Amino acid sequence: MERQARRGGPIAIGGFSAKTVEDRTDDVTEHDPAPQLRRRLGRADLRAVPEARRALRELLGQWGKHGQSDVAELLTSELVTNAIVHTDHDAVLTATVGPRGLRVEVRDFVARRPRLRVPVADDGTNGRGLLLVQSLADSWGVRPHGVGKSVWFELGAGAA
Repeated sequence: MERQARRGGPIAIGGFSAKTVEDRTDDVTEHDPAPQLRRRLGRADLRAVPEARRALRELLGQWGKHGQSDVAELLTSELVTNAIVHTDHDAVLTATVGPRGLRVEVRDFVARRPRLRVPVADDGTNGRGLLLVQSLADSWGVRPHGVGKSVWFELGAGAA
């Protein structure tokens, strides 16, 4: 399955792209470590959602993007909520900022890949999280790990 980046070419969901921050981060961290947030999210602990938003807001404030964090906080809360609600395991939130922007990644320990669903009017507010990520992030995807996966998004420096 491929995903079209908002400002670029196709990105394979679950695959690697030459344009992911992960590939570029190595260049940046050799010179100056990027500010990073890393949090363990407890299994089924919904308190982690507002805590993750607050911690991300603080990180972006230190980066000088404090007033532009609404989209980043919204998308982060969607990924955190998905990991907490749809798995029976802990998860790990990592947010990294750098000159090119923000990358947020939520790793869980369940191999089942998330599904992008088109919500039905009767569903209330369920099923819209990944649609929000798809429409608001500059790029996003799913990357498999030995145990589990990471769902990530990126926002350019102007948007974060």
